[in-house]
Amino acid sequence: MEHPTILVVDDEDEILGLMKDFLESDGFNVLTAKNGLVALSLLERTHVDGVLLDIMLPGESGFEICRKIRKTHDIPLIFLSARQEDHDRIRGLGLGADDYIVKSTTPSVIVAKVKATLRLFQRSQEKQTASSAAPLCFEELTIHPDAYEVWMGNERISLTTKEFQLLKLLADHPKRVFTTEELFRRVWGVEGDDPQTIRVHIARIRGKIEKDPMKTKWIHTVWGVGYKFEWKRT
Repeated sequence: MEHPTILVVDDEDEILGLMKDFLESDGFNVLTAKNGLVALSLLERTHVDGVLLDIMLPGESGFEICRKIRKTHDIPLIFLSARQEDHDRIRGLGLGADDYIVKSTTPSVIVAKVKATLRLFQRSQEKQTASSAAPLCFEELTIHPDAYEVWMGNERISLTTKEFQLLKLLADHPKRVFTTEELFRRVWGVEGDDPQTIRVHIARIRGKIEKDPMKTKWIHTVWGVGYKFEWKRT
C-alpha cells in the first residue's frame, strides 16, 4: 500500500498536529477532523485507509462515531484516548475497533501500531481476493474463507474482520488449544500478549454464533491456557 491515507479525529490541535507530523514523516497522507460530524463527512467524500479516533469528542463521542463507521466501512480503526480505564478499552474493542492506544504512548509507537494494523488488514484483503478455500462446515455453522462470511443455517452472521480471523483460525484447527499470546500474534500480527483484547473478541463471537453463550458449543475456554474450537453436539 503506497502512501496510505489516515484520518485523525481529535478535538485537540496539539494532538492533531503531533500525529500529522509523525504520520506524514513516515509517508502517510493525513486528514484531520475535530469532531465526528466532520469525520463522517470526510469518510463519505474521500478514500481513507484507516482511522485514529479519540473517544472524548464534542457532540457525539468516539464510541458513537465508531458505531456509525462500522455500519458502512470495513477499514482499520484505532481508538486513541487519554483514558486508560479497562471498561473503555473493552467497550471500544467491543464496538469493532482494531486496537486501543493510550495517548501517553510515544508517537513513534503509535505510528508503528498504525502500520502493523494496516499491513495485517491488507493481507487479509489479499487472502480474501485470492483464496479459493472450501467452506468449513460444522453442522449448521458454515465458514466461507474466500468470502469472509459466516452462516448459521440460512442466516448470515455479521462479524468484524478480527472476529472472523479469530473464528477461522480456531476452526481451522479443531481441538487444538491456542494460548492468548499465540492468538494475538497470529491475528493482530504483532508480538505480545493481550488477554483482555482476546477475551472481548471471543465473547463477541460467542454472542453471535452461540444459542446460549453461557453453554458454548463451538469455542471453549481452556482455563489457564487459552481457547479451542471443538464441535460438541447438543
